Amino acid sequence: MTGTDLYRDIAGDQDAKRSLALASHLVVLQDEGIKALPPEYAAKTLTIYQSARLLRLGRRSRRHFDLALVGHLRSEKDPLTAVRALRSLPADLPVRLFHVGGDLDPGLAAEVRAEAAGDARYHPLGALPQAATRQLIKRCHLLLLPSLMEGGANVLIEAVTSGVPVLGSDIPGNRGMLGADYPGWFPVGDAARLAELIQAAMRDPDYYAALSRRCVERVSLFSPARECAAVCSLLETTRQS
Repeated sequence: MTGTDLYRDIAGDQDAKRSLALASHLVVLQDEGIKALPPEYAAKTLTIYQSARLLRLGRRSRRHFDLALVGHLRSEKDPLTAVRALRSLPADLPVRLFHVGGDLDPGLAAEVRAEAAGDARYHPLGALPQAATRQLIKRCHLLLLPSLMEGGANVLIEAVTSGVPVLGSDIPGNRGMLGADYPGWFPVGDAARLAELIQAAMRDPDYYAALSRRCVERVSLFSPARECAAVCSLLETTRQS
C-alpha cells in the first residue's frame, strides 16, 4: 500500500475499496500504515519495511552544511516547503540545498524556481539515476522529507542506511518509519519550523547527534535480508492458504 493508496484513494475510490475487500493479504510499508485501513482488514495486514544496502558515510563538505531534497516535483512531495525554509535561513549561513527530481508537474516546478530565484544556495539537479542519488545523499548532512503523504519513503531508507539523519513532515508515513517521538519532525507545510530545525542541526552538536542516534537505532529494520525474509514468509503463507 503506497501513500496515495492509504492516505487518499481508499477514502473515496470505489475500485480501491473493492481491492481491499478482494485481497487475501495486504502489505503496508511502515508501522502506522495499518491505522489507515478499516479495522476489519487488520487480520490480513502485515508490515514489510523496504530496504537498501548499507553505504559508508560519504565525505562531507567542511565549508558548507549540505541538505538533500529528493523527489520528483509533484504536489505530494511539497518541495516548496523545503525551498521556503532555505530562503528563510540567514543569507550568510553556509548551507546548500541539492534538489534531485524531474519536473512531473510543470506548474509546481515553475513555482519552485520562482521561489528559489536569486538564491545561489539552491542547486536543482533534475532527475538522476538511483546510484548517483545515493552517492549525493551520503555526502549530505541531512535529508529533507517535507511530503504531504508517504506510504513509507524509499529515500528515507536510503538516507538512514547511508548514515544521514532526516528532517521530515509529521505525517503517519514518516512517523511509522522512525517513530512518533523522533526529534526531527515538523508540522506539514511549516517552513519556519523546518528552518529552525536545520539551524539547530547545524549549531547544536547534541541535537544532530540525537537525530543520528535515533536513525542508527532503526537501521536494522531496513536491511535487505529482513525484507527478503518477510516477503518469502508472505509468499509461503499465501501458497498454503
